[in-house]
Amino acid sequence: MNNILVKPLISEKMTRITEAAASPVQTRIQRNKGIEAGPAHNRYGFVVDKRANKIQIKAAVEQFYGVKVIDVNTMNYSGKVKSRYTKSGFLTGRTNAFKKAIVTLAEGDSIDFYAGI
Repeated sequence: MNNILVKPLISEKMTRITEAAASPVQTRIQRNKGIEAGPAHNRYGFVVDKRANKIQIKAAVEQFYGVKVIDVNTMNYSGKVKSRYTKSGFLTGRTNAFKKAIVTLAEGDSIDFYAGI
């Protein structure tokens, strides 16, 4: 169960998605028309084991962080072949293959990745 969650996914895109859940921002058009901001999605990203399925990921997040998971979206990233020219010749290599999971939590639940720092 502990080997399923490799690490939290901390990138600019995931930070933007997570912060949008904390304070939903209205667009200029919504402000002018008096429309409320759309529902905030309480989402967090994780790099997970490539063999894990959605049920195992959900159970691991609920057990490790003590939150209620509503939905799990997964994406597989296969290692891409990258090539480039250098002074010493033509180099070819592969990027790492990994699996990413975006977890939606119940309203009121949150995960603080920076609590122990």
